[in-house]
Amino acid sequence: MKPFVLLATRAEDVPADEEYALFLRGSGLEERELIRVRLESAPMPRLDLDGLSGIFVGGGPFNAADPAEQKSPVQHRVEAEFAALLDQVVARDFPFLGACYGVGTLGVHQGAAIDATYAEPVSVVPVTLTDAGASDPLMAGMPQTFTAFVGHKEAIRALPDSATLLGSSPTCPVQAFRVGSNVYATQFHPELDLDGIILRIHAYANYGYFAADEVDLTIAAVRRAAVSEPSRMLRTFVELYAR
Repeated sequence: MKPFVLLATRAEDVPADEEYALFLRGSGLEERELIRVRLESAPMPRLDLDGLSGIFVGGGPFNAADPAEQKSPVQHRVEAEFAALLDQVVARDFPFLGACYGVGTLGVHQGAAIDATYAEPVSVVPVTLTDAGASDPLMAGMPQTFTAFVGHKEAIRALPDSATLLGSSPTCPVQAFRVGSNVYATQFHPELDLDGIILRIHAYANYGYFAADEVDLTIAAVRRAAVSEPSRMLRTFVELYAR
């Protein structure tokens, strides 16, 4: 089987390592089958799409809607690298699944309006599939409404005509979308389990997602409902596209 790639941007080693472990667990892949590329530490290597089965993108600290002058040189580099990669991915309709930061990268590439209008605090939300989502192969076997972990400072306000809406939540209209037949992005985190999101809450306590003295309240918020369905998307993605 040709490997998959996880493109990551987390600078902190503990949550970065945990993210990789969660993608491995959710997808069912072995380490040799899921190549991790940490874009925050080095430029994106040349990716030969003919030698890959598909691409995953994890979450990260970059906000696409931030003013250009507030973005670091690393963020500018990463955004340029994603723009070039997505030119190929979209043109070829190559298997791509971006989680959280995937919305920022793919959304910007497709001309979506992205801002803080539909930001969501770190929490559990109900995601409801659209008719297109319910019939999409990536969502096979999932209930019409399921719970998912979220936590983001920006989101898509207006989806471009090139994209198909697959899922929404009451506080964020675009929770999942597809471009073409094989290029996907989710605002929620399909890779996360309860232990994983609690680790991130501690790791990012001072990053502005919540007040520093609200760690316990935030952990209580993610414990309010069980989350079990989203991770099956990772395994389904592998089953659909492994070659």
